Amino acid sequence: MTEPISPPKPLAESGALIVGASAGIGFAAAEKLVLAGVPRIVIVARNAERGEQARARLEGHGADAHFIAGDATRADEAARITAEAEALLGGIDILVVSTVADNRPELFKDIPTEGIATILQQMLLPTMQLVSEVMPHMAKRRGGVIITVASDAGKTATPGETIIGACKAAIIMFTRTIAIEGKRDGIRANVLTPSLVLGTASSDRITSDGFSGRLFAKAAEQAHLGVPYADDLGDLVVFLASPAAGRLTGQAISVNGGISAA
Repeated sequence: MTEPISPPKPLAESGALIVGASAGIGFAAAEKLVLAGVPRIVIVARNAERGEQARARLEGHGADAHFIAGDATRADEAARITAEAEALLGGIDILVVSTVADNRPELFKDIPTEGIATILQQMLLPTMQLVSEVMPHMAKRRGGVIITVASDAGKTATPGETIIGACKAAIIMFTRTIAIEGKRDGIRANVLTPSLVLGTASSDRITSDGFSGRLFAKAAEQAHLGVPYADDLGDLVVFLASPAAGRLTGQAISVNGGISAA
């Protein structure tokens, strides 16, 4: 006989794993979850110094906060991160994957062939590998929340974002499909698809100069409601992780201030 699906867990009873959480959207998600009452949280980043600083800030909000240094582009690291987080949290109820890559938009003709695999490894593998490790644990407990971060580049064809857009589109479809596969186990999965996000290292890098700077300057002019900040994404993470979104799954949600209606 199949075990019954667990009802959505209150945030105050949940443990969250946030990957890519030393800054930007990842840290905003972690901080907003803690402020919303999540008592136990594990954050992951590659840079140990920034990760420890972020952990201390979360602990200052009263959370039982832990930091794991790791690189989820590697399958063995994704497995280690998951095992350690499961032990620290007593079970991962909420998974947020908000890793970033170092590349910036470039026209396809300017991307060397040997560079394509690196972009795919940095942008695509962390999400898939972490979900692969975490989802079976959630299935055994008959419940859980998965939130991934892609971008509007996965919905709208944009010059300079051939490989980036392909990766983001893959994350979107991946998340929507695991939502359909996971619903029988009480697992909900949704993906955030921002465009520009102010105050993040990624946006600073791509808007500073060159082709991508011109591209996103034009995009920002379309954000008549205001270009979002990382905290705007963090607020949405809290909603999606909470019982208030208990029947919402498989959605790709744009937060872009009106840049597009993708």
